[in-house]
Amino acid sequence: MKRIYLDYSATTPIDRRVFEAMKPYFIKKFGNPSSLHSFGQEASAGVEKAREQAAKLLNCSENEIIFTSGATESNNLAIKGVIKAILLRQKGKIEAQPHIITSSVEHPAILEPLRDIEKAGEAEVTYLPVKSNSIVDVNEFIKAIKENTVLVSIMYVNNETGSIQPIREIGKIIKKINDKKLNEWKKRKPAERGEKPRPIYFHTDVTQAVNYLNCDADWNYIDLLSLSGHKIYGPKGIGILYKRSGVPMKAVQLGGHQENNLRNGTLNVPAIAGLGKAMELLLNKKETEKINSKIRKLRDLLVAGVIKNIPNVILNTDRKNSVPSHAHFTFFGAEGESMLISLDLSGIAVSTGSACASGSLEPSYVLLAMGIKKEICHHSIRFSLGKYTTEAEIKAVIKILPPIIKKLRKMSPL
Repeated sequence: MKRIYLDYSATTPIDRRVFEAMKPYFIKKFGNPSSLHSFGQEASAGVEKAREQAAKLLNCSENEIIFTSGATESNNLAIKGVIKAILLRQKGKIEAQPHIITSSVEHPAILEPLRDIEKAGEAEVTYLPVKSNSIVDVNEFIKAIKENTVLVSIMYVNNETGSIQPIREIGKIIKKINDKKLNEWKKRKPAERGEKPRPIYFHTDVTQAVNYLNCDADWNYIDLLSLSGHKIYGPKGIGILYKRSGVPMKAVQLGGHQENNLRNGTLNVPAIAGLGKAMELLLNKKETEKINSKIRKLRDLLVAGVIKNIPNVILNTDRKNSVPSHAHFTFFGAEGESMLISLDLSGIAVSTGSACASGSLEPSYVLLAMGIKKEICHHSIRFSLGKYTTEAEIKAVIKILPPIIKKLRKMSPL
């Protein structure tokens, strides 16, 4: 039985060119990049090449790239590292508690660190609601900004529905506020100025966006950016945190001096080399556009086939405001986990939502935030396509899925 993989949002296979870039650093160039001898410097050269490749894609300085184990670590370092630095600066001063703005549909790697910060009483957090297409309302964001707002964290693309958040628009608003504060401060007489106003820092997790959207840090007015290698046909266990120069940050783990003392621990050189190559491949706009055009056509073919052949189904992905890879459906009367297992037995891999939340019996908080009823959330699955998806595979899914849904509906007590 030929297996069909439609869970690219969870992870992607390594591109063969990426694998080839990694191979020398497993056996031949195996040195510790922190060592001063030639073995170490050989490995260090590989790290710096990857840093250069990443900086080109994100349009930033090489010294603004921090290698981590993935977006989860990057998100934790961005949020906790910035708040830790701000709290240290505030020590002994009478200032309002720092305020953070995020959305209600963020990845758990954002929501859980924020809840941890709230529980510790280190900051207050506003969780923005989303519209029915899981996109933040910019007007609601503007209303949420306070005098003590220090950090905004909004993901670029939602991992469940594929919806694109208005990152550049949000970044522009933050920059306008920061510029206004600074200009007003400069207009005062030196003796009346006091401390320089603290800006609002803007963080975004671009993990699901890098394959499809412009992640230029300057163009999007981003101060902090997280991503994972395994979502862009690179290796697992490696990621990046971009930190704009001047953004305050303290390390959240200690024990070494790597990555400008912000991310301690021996660097994973083979994975870093692979991530660098994966990011370099994305610089080939012609190839990327061709791939994304193919993915969009296949996603639209899947959507058309599902809607035509299966009654009582809703597409939760807003195709006008999403990346081309996602198609999130609700099949009334068919339970999500049962659909997933039945499809897997037929050789088709899909997901009911975030891979990081798999195993949870709770309904998707993303779907709940979109206004979908709790009992209906359990009848949903996500198809996510990638560059190795074929038309034959999509046609096979369109053929295999309808009888599965029909059978599960007959078994359903609803």
